[in-house]
Amino acid sequence: MTTPSRLPPRPRGFTLIEALIALLVLSFGVLGLAALQGRAIQRAVDAEDRNRAALLADQIVSEMWLRGTTSLPAAVVSAWQARVADSAGAGLPGASGSVGTPDTLGVVTVTIRWRPPTRASSDGDLVYRTKVVIP
Repeated sequence: MTTPSRLPPRPRGFTLIEALIALLVLSFGVLGLAALQGRAIQRAVDAEDRNRAALLADQIVSEMWLRGTTSLPAAVVSAWQARVADSAGAGLPGASGSVGTPDTLGVVTVTIRWRPPTRASSDGDLVYRTKVVIP
């Protein structure tokens, strides 16, 4: 009579280790996706701020074109600067706007500086500049 051959015993707990490693890999992937989503949101906010800066600069440039001169009254410039600095309205956070004086060619530089709340002070301000000449 033949005796049945015995199979070697399977190591216990091996499937549990495989499952834990798979869970670890999955959690790293989820953390990476969360970080990627955070950066995408930050970039979208930066793009929105730059767009708003361009629109604000366009407002003062349109005023120059409307009046036909790059020399605007101080009241018009200060009202525009107040709109730029009004972060609760259509302005930018921590913003300031300036309108330069015409150079020898009649070119005026409009500059808007702002600092988003998430930006470190050591990184410096963000700047939008545009140059205007009225023929």
